[in-house]
Amino acid sequence: MSRRVVITGMGTVNPLGKSVEEFWENIKANKVGISFVDQFDTSNFPVKVVGAVKDFDPSAYIDKKEARRMDRFTQFALYASKQALENAGTDLKDLDPFRVGVIIGVGIGGLNMTEAEVTKFNQKPDKVSVFFIPMMIGNMAAGTVAMKTGFKGDNYCTTTACASATHAIGEAFRKIKDGYLDACLCGGSEACVSRFAMSGFNNMKALSQATEIEKASTPFDANRQGFVLGEGSGMLVLEEYEHAKARGANIIAEIAGYGATGDAYHMTSPSPDGDAAAYGMKYAYEEAGLTADQVDYINAHGTSTGLNDKYETKAIKLALGEEAARKVAINSTKSMIGHLLGAAGGVEAIVTALSVKNDFVHRTVGYTTPDPECDLDYVTEGNREMTVNAALSNSLGFGGHNATICIIKCK
Repeated sequence: MSRRVVITGMGTVNPLGKSVEEFWENIKANKVGISFVDQFDTSNFPVKVVGAVKDFDPSAYIDKKEARRMDRFTQFALYASKQALENAGTDLKDLDPFRVGVIIGVGIGGLNMTEAEVTKFNQKPDKVSVFFIPMMIGNMAAGTVAMKTGFKGDNYCTTTACASATHAIGEAFRKIKDGYLDACLCGGSEACVSRFAMSGFNNMKALSQATEIEKASTPFDANRQGFVLGEGSGMLVLEEYEHAKARGANIIAEIAGYGATGDAYHMTSPSPDGDAAAYGMKYAYEEAGLTADQVDYINAHGTSTGLNDKYETKAIKLALGEEAARKVAINSTKSMIGHLLGAAGGVEAIVTALSVKNDFVHRTVGYTTPDPECDLDYVTEGNREMTVNAALSNSLGFGGHNATICIIKCK
């Protein structure tokens, strides 16, 4: 059995917005959601910038008492999930609850809570919260969303570092396409903006130490100096096409392909030959029934790190071939919001779907200096109104995890 899978609802909370509408308007305006760290004192700390969600009040979708028993990443996931269902115009109660799934990617989980509780533990072990474990574990986002929606189908967490959300969306796509589910809430969530996390990533030489916001995250630029740690959630409602059509859903776009591969190379560095990431892209567009020259746009992983950007560029050339690679429009949403780790693929899937729907590709903001090793079209001169019939969204995670989804116009 092979069925079509469409996106009918989306929800997000991220550094550029607490709704899809607000986020998309800010994306089109090329606003930068990166800010200076105000969560803790950075006077003796090298990292000064962050992609934080400011003034987040979950009460629009979550009871205040319940919110206190959720880590921030779970709050984000539930908030974005309820928003996505609202956007889809359905609670999916017409379906068998065992045919509706919840699959949410989380890269790390409750690191803020862990940091706080370890501090308590070091002072007095019996003061550790009884809610510490259930609040901290990464699968609690999917578990909580299922409890609040009543969906009893596939319910799990994909944890593949920065590829987590794209793997979650890809797995949901496959479950519906192959007939195991009729609908699924899927995406990713992360909330790791803390001194502890920043120290770890910074000691790996992964974070941007920029002191100017506009130069903080500059994917594919010769002067890029690392990624900006971000937080948030991006959630999608996926439905089997005939069900969505029958209920008169507002279909945003169609997911038509998914590729997942592993580098089998290094703990943190992408593979220099780019072959595994290339196969992920190739699998995705070929499953969609496309050829390389039919891919109009790629929302790249584009982290603003030295290794990722040049190796992803190489992978794109391998995936599409030199000629098609030089014609495809490529951008990085991380230039505006930083890197949301396990949530990145969910938020970037929203951007990719809206780009397909609206025939619009945003600029890679902050780019000024070409890099000879990153020599493709990264949409650096300004936003581009262009026909986008088919697009890829890439996510590449520590450990060599590669995931790509192919999103097309629904016809």
